[in-house]
Order: sequence, then structure tokens, then C-alpha cells
Amino acid sequence: MKKILMILLMMTIGFSLAACETEEPTKVPEVPNVRCDLFPDHESCKTDEPIDEVENYYCIEEDLECIEVVEDYITNLSIYEKAAQMIQAERGSISNSQLETYGIGSILSGGGSHPWKYDNTVTEWYDMYAGYQTAALKSSSGIPIIYGIDAVHGNNNLYGATIFPHNIGLGAANDSELMYRIGKATAEEMLVTGINWTFAPAVSVVQNIKWGRTYEGWSENPLIHSNLTYQTIMGLQSYGVSATAKHFVADGGTSGGTDQGTVYQDEQTIRDIHLVPYYDAIEAGVDTIMISYSSIYGNKMHGSEYWITGILKEEMGFNGFIISDWNAIHQLPGDFKTQVVSSVNAGVDMLMEPYDWKNTISALEDAVNEELISMNRINDAVRRILTVKYNRGLLDNPYERLDEEDYFYTIEHQDLAREAVRKSLVLLKNENDVLPLTSTENIYLVGPGANNVGFMSGGWTTYWQGNLSSDIGVGTSIYDAFSKELSDNGASLVTDMNAADIVVVVLTETPYAESGGDNGILDLVGGNAHPDNADALATAEYAQSLGKTVIGILISGRPLILGDNIDYFDGFIAAWLPGSEGGNGIRDVIFGDYDFTGTLSFTWPIDSSQFGYNSNNENYDETSVMYPYGYGLRYND
Repeated sequence: MKKILMILLMMTIGFSLAACETEEPTKVPEVPNVRCDLFPDHESCKTDEPIDEVENYYCIEEDLECIEVVEDYITNLSIYEKAAQMIQAERGSISNSQLETYGIGSILSGGGSHPWKYDNTVTEWYDMYAGYQTAALKSSSGIPIIYGIDAVHGNNNLYGATIFPHNIGLGAANDSELMYRIGKATAEEMLVTGINWTFAPAVSVVQNIKWGRTYEGWSENPLIHSNLTYQTIMGLQSYGVSATAKHFVADGGTSGGTDQGTVYQDEQTIRDIHLVPYYDAIEAGVDTIMISYSSIYGNKMHGSEYWITGILKEEMGFNGFIISDWNAIHQLPGDFKTQVVSSVNAGVDMLMEPYDWKNTISALEDAVNEELISMNRINDAVRRILTVKYNRGLLDNPYERLDEEDYFYTIEHQDLAREAVRKSLVLLKNENDVLPLTSTENIYLVGPGANNVGFMSGGWTTYWQGNLSSDIGVGTSIYDAFSKELSDNGASLVTDMNAADIVVVVLTETPYAESGGDNGILDLVGGNAHPDNADALATAEYAQSLGKTVIGILISGRPLILGDNIDYFDGFIAAWLPGSEGGNGIRDVIFGDYDFTGTLSFTWPIDSSQFGYNSNNENYDETSVMYPYGYGLRYND
């Protein structure tokens, strides 16, 4: 089947904002790095080069086969069958036989929802998926499901998958070509299971780092989002996986950085900061957009016809389908039927109702029969859903998959993840040029993050709140990477500090996700910080008193308050949440094979009073913060 994508109508050639290494680049679609209609004065927008026009391949308008197939369904499906297509259930709440009976449109695995009665392997995932598809084809509509997962930094629910750095690190790298390749690799590691829909990328322009989802955002600055959003989606969708831009809109702008909280910014500010990446997502032809739990001035986004239909669909021209977040419509006023009616009339096309999916079908059917929801609105929703299914090839071959041996945790993917780590690291301090380290010197390595790949990977890794053990199936810890580097050069990791030439202290947060990470105590000790950080800091202080060279590495999902602790370190590195190849990527840079290229995509506050203070603030003062937006040292700076 012809691949159908809505792609950018107008493309200009802009320069890359990101630093490039010597690795051979991958050819990616041309796209402006910055939305020039929003940022006309940016230097990448000042060009006299001609604008190329590209044909629009959106299915409903251009593809006659697609139109015929989809409209045939619209004509012949019953009200019940249409309502069922608008429902998504959690895999743990629906059996194959129930799917055959009810014929719903979609199933998801929430964070950490694996095929529990089997092993968390590629084969078991595919067998589960194929079983559901067989059941769906036996339903009265005979329409395959589209299966959704939170593959937010690789296929992270799957044990043994390549885990890429979380978005905060990739924002520090700010390399759109890299994001295209990561999107492609993630698509490949999803398609070995047959699943071809991810609830990613998160395009939240985070304004307050107290928010527990800070690490899911690339930056506080919409310019970086404009640079990265398009290519991430193209990388996923060009290789067969539906992307989801989330969470619409302004989830990164809630008061106090509260998860599912309220935004008190005016509409122009929302447009200037939070709406920016959605233009890029739509230009990339993103298949789906997920609505935010948050509110604007107390009005829940899931019930906002103004923003969902008026702005997103009509003004911005989004032609994919809108999905609600997990049980989110239950936060709307009224009884359950009223909540269903309000959200669908606002413009939501598919309802993520993980456990209450049966009642949701009934509520939709009743609402249509009672003329609370028009048939036109239902047809519009189903048309959008079926178009995405058509474009992804599900209506022709729902069982298609890639070969595990050729596309899962390959050397190519490992190398890509390692490259991403190298580019994401930010050097905050390097007194007397103590870095790079020498491979012939003995190192005393300490700290709770030193030998734990689970901590390096953070939340959304095999489990919703992250893997609290070190075992994610693959990967290399800092300990293992350093040990090999030193042993290859006649040195070693020593257990006696007195025998060490260098002391390396690895501090870390414990993994968290969503509201589990909401925290106003962003210190190296307390809050989400690992309790053993206190002992590690004491070691750093003692090592300094002995005259040792002390290097700090921080594994975290956001900047943490360093305070006077920074004085214990001669060198200090922000490593973010680097993922499965974190150890090797850190090794590559800290021993000097590569220079640091990452820069801060978030302002690093000096204390808690600056948690909501960033480069978007009027009269932003770089000298008042610990490290400003855009800061990052290089060797010999």
C-alpha cells in the first residue's frame, strides 16, 4: 500500500542550531529549524533562498482509495460500531473474547503494563498483539485495532530494548538530525512487536522544574522545541509508527509546576510559548494529539471546544485524531454521560477509558440517540481514526512486523544511543582543566548512580515509575564502562581512596514519573534525591580535604540545587537521564575521545526561589542564576 503522510507544504533550508560530530550524517527531510512566522527575526529565518512547494498527500483530500475505503465504513457501520471505534481500553481489562464481542477501536499498554502471564519479551508482546488483532477481525465491524504504548525514550516498556536519553538530555544536545534517527530506531524496536502507535513525543515547554514531568520536555524555550519536534515525528512516522504530540496545550505552564494543574497565562503567552511545537507537529503530519489533564483558568482542556476544535482543528488545520489521556474525562463536571458528551463535543475523537470502556460505548450510543452528540461529530471522529489506520497499513495487514534479530537492540541502535549521550552531557565546572581524565590513572568511584542502569534510565523504563533495580535487560553502567577503560590502559577502579589519583562521585535522583516527581525540594539530598547522596557528598568533601581531584556526575531529570556542595568538586557534569548506553557515552567524553557539546536547555536555579524563573521571563538576568540557559563549557574553556 502506498504510504500516506501529510507532510510540510513549504520547506526552507535553515542552518542547524546543534553542534555536529564527525559521525556520518543521515539524510533527513528538510525543515526550518525555527518557525519563521513566529520568530521572524531569528537569523535562520533571514534567507533569500526560494521556497519549494511540496504536494499534500493527506488521505481524505488526495488518496482516492483511502477515501473510498474510509467512506464505505462510515456508510455501513452502525452507531454502536462507530462508538466502539472511538474507545481505547487497557490491555489488562479486556480479553480476546471481549474484543471480539465489543469490537472497540484501540487497546493500550499503560506504563509497566506488559503481557504479565508471559515473559516481557519481543515474542510475547507480538503474540499478545496478534491475538488481539485476530479477535478484532472477528468482531462485527471487522476493523483491526490500533495499539498504543508510551515509547517515550525507545520502546521502554519492553525488557531489553535500547533506552535513549530522556528528552531533557536531548534538548541539551539540540540536534534535529539526531532526533530523526532516534525516532527511526524507536519505530524499528516497536515494530518488532507489531505495535505501531506511540504516545510520544511530549512537546511540553516546561516553565517550572518542580513539575515531575520536566525531563519529558526538551527545554524551557520554544525555539528548541521548534527545532526538534518536526524531525522526531518524521523519524517515527516515516518508518511506520504513528506519533502523538502531547499534551495539548500548556501542560508545561501550570502554576507552581503542578501536574494536572491550572495555567494562568494569557492566550497570547500560550500561543507564543506552548502552542509553538504543535505547528511543527502538524506540519510533520502527526497522526494523533493527546489532550492535557491541565486547565486554563480552571477550565479543563478535555472539555474545551475553543482550544480543541476552534484552535487545533480549525485554525491550525490538524487532520489526525485527538485522544484523551488516561481517565481524564472523569475530571470534567457532571455525571459520566455528561463527561463523555462534553469531551466528544469539544473535539476529542478517541476516549482513553482503560477500565470503564463498556459504559463508555453505551454512553456514546445513548448520547447520539438522544441527539446530545450529532452524527456528524461521530462520523468526523471515526473518519479521522480510520484514516490513520489506513495510512499505517492496518486495514490491509494488521499482523505486519519487523524481524527481531535485525531491528531490536542492534549495534547500530546502541551506537546511536551512545552518541545521544555524548551530545547531551553538559559540563558545568572544570577548574584548572582537570577534565578530561587520563585512562592511566586509578579512580575511586562512588555514589548511588555509579552502577545502576535503571537509575540512569529514569521513569517510564520497564515500569511506569521507572526501574528501581539496575536490571533493564541491557546497558552499561558508569562502573562497567570506567572499569573497562582503565583496565585496557593498565589502571583500575580502586576500593581504597588513598590509592586513587581521581575521585569520581555519581549523584542521582531515584526514578519517578508524572505527579510522583512533583517536588519543591530539588536538593542533592531530600525530595527525589537518592538517600545515599548524603554519604557520597561526605566522601567528596573528605576527598577534597585530602587534596584529591574530585569529579561529580549528576544523574537527574532536571537541574537540582547545588549550593555550597559544588565547592567539593573540581569538575561537575550534568548527565540527565542518559539511558542504557549512559556509561559508555559518559566514558567517551570524560576520557577525552569527544569534547562536550551540550548546553543547558533549562535555566539552572541558584535556589528554590528561581524554580519558575527562566529565559522566557521579561528582563531575564543570566548573572542572577547558578548557570543560565545556553550555558555549557568545552574543554580548555
